[in-house]
Amino acid sequence: MYSLIIGIDLAKSVFQVHGIDGRGHVMVRRKLKRSELLPFLETQPKEGSLIAMEACASAHYWGRELSKLGFELVLLPPHQVKPFVAPGKKNDANDAAAIAEAATRPHIHAVPIKSEDQQAILVLHSCRTMLVRQRTMLVNALRTHLAEFGLIAPKGIENVGRLVEAMKEATLPDMARQVLDMMARQIHELDSQIDDLLKRIQDHAKSQSLCRLLTSIPGIGPITASELVASIPDISLFASARHFAAYLGLVPRQNSSGGKSRLGGISKTGNVQLRCHLVLGATSLLALARKKSPPPMLGWIGALLKRKSSARLVSVAIANKLARIVWAVLKSGTVFEMDRWIARQQGAV
Repeated sequence: MYSLIIGIDLAKSVFQVHGIDGRGHVMVRRKLKRSELLPFLETQPKEGSLIAMEACASAHYWGRELSKLGFELVLLPPHQVKPFVAPGKKNDANDAAAIAEAATRPHIHAVPIKSEDQQAILVLHSCRTMLVRQRTMLVNALRTHLAEFGLIAPKGIENVGRLVEAMKEATLPDMARQVLDMMARQIHELDSQIDDLLKRIQDHAKSQSLCRLLTSIPGIGPITASELVASIPDISLFASARHFAAYLGLVPRQNSSGGKSRLGGISKTGNVQLRCHLVLGATSLLALARKKSPPPMLGWIGALLKRKSSARLVSVAIANKLARIVWAVLKSGTVFEMDRWIARQQGAV
């Protein structure tokens, strides 16, 4: 039981602080400027106190700063704080009160505070994802504009070069050629930048022992391994492999009542990028399993294909399996053992 729970609604310049005691009585309610936050908290008792914040963009920075002051901290998932905000009364003061209230609930699982190194790796991943998205937008625009002049190429990023070569040889109006050449140069520059970021991520994955463990799992490459290690500071926060898969949103969404269980599509909670990478890795395994002579470890995927009506259902099921294997590998700290896994799957089929 804490004698003081302080909820902080983080912002860029103005912060709202709401403190309650063990019985829920309001002890502190203040609006502070950015420069006033740390000096104010230094005057608060550290023994028996808890500071709670939503896990937002700047929460990890403030978590590290307040940890230096000796406070016990907890970062709460925003979607679990939202139900505690009074309906129709959303403002900074009520948000801070909801954070303090949510911190008293034992069923809400905290988000671990990331280090600067972990955030730096995640910046690499976020930047690469953004550049890939920008390249896709430019490629789609280039394809659309050239199609208006009768120039087309097969789908795929690997065929963009053929489209650019056809554009150079074609007779186009000068005004259009100048703009399209500019777009082609931007695509080339983005290709170089994406390759550079990919090399940095791969080099980081090779240098990290946990990443090397994860890349021993089929369907897990250096990009996914690096992002997993940076995003999950402590795998022991998840009680089981099923909890980890649920955290990534790879389990059915429930809408059950009256003793009747109703399961829908996957919940899609948690880290969107991690879930996307796991599904992409699962899709690559699914493509291998569809070959006439798949590797022995992929035989169970063939059994899934026979039972499921959709290939996407199978790929999500494989992603769920990969998430569970990731949890087991990180928990045990050992390399994924293919032979034991094959024997276990054959016994389950």
